[in-house]
Amino acid sequence: MEIVVLSGAGLSAESGLKTFRDNGGLWEEYDVYQVATPEAWHANPELVTRFYNQRRKQLFESEPNLAHRLIAKLEAYHSVQVVTQNIDDFHERAGSTRVLHLHGELKKLRSTVDDTLVYEAGHWEVKMGDVCARGSQLRPHIVWFGESVPQMPVAEKMVREADFLLIVGTSLSVYPAAGLAYLARPEANIVLIDPAEVTHDLGEVRHIREKAGAGMQCVYEELSAL
Repeated sequence: MEIVVLSGAGLSAESGLKTFRDNGGLWEEYDVYQVATPEAWHANPELVTRFYNQRRKQLFESEPNLAHRLIAKLEAYHSVQVVTQNIDDFHERAGSTRVLHLHGELKKLRSTVDDTLVYEAGHWEVKMGDVCARGSQLRPHIVWFGESVPQMPVAEKMVREADFLLIVGTSLSVYPAAGLAYLARPEANIVLIDPAEVTHDLGEVRHIREKAGAGMQCVYEELSAL
């Protein structure tokens, strides 16, 4: 069976990472237009760099949670592709081998003059003056608001071919990623794991109103038995 997992911020929240939209989230501390847009970078790269250094430091100090590990363990029974809106590397660290990052990767940096020059961040701190091979300042390898999502066509194809669509930790409110769920075939099984009420018109969807870990335990037991 071909399983596609769409994962969002609620999944990583159980590892201690702050989400952006929940109460106490990052948007209450920072204006999105100051830290997560191309304009913000051009206006104040020091602030943007400092913001992502803080996020990166927290990531280096955190670990995957039960839900990440159970998603990875499903590979023993089925073909599993993860399409994540998250910029952390928890899926990979938990053992998932096929992970598509829609919004970039926090532990990577790229050139500001050549998008093909991408580097692994060996530690959490990036400084002004850290440059690429062409001498330009390194920026976070993140898809900011207002930028295109280059991996979207790949993700769309995966969802269209899925037999089972598992949506974990996302309220389906962040576009264009939220639109992926609507591309599933009519005969595909769709399961949504999220403790909150989620408004959608996806048709027949099984909604497990649990946090990611508890919901994944239920789904894992079912799918591993097939």
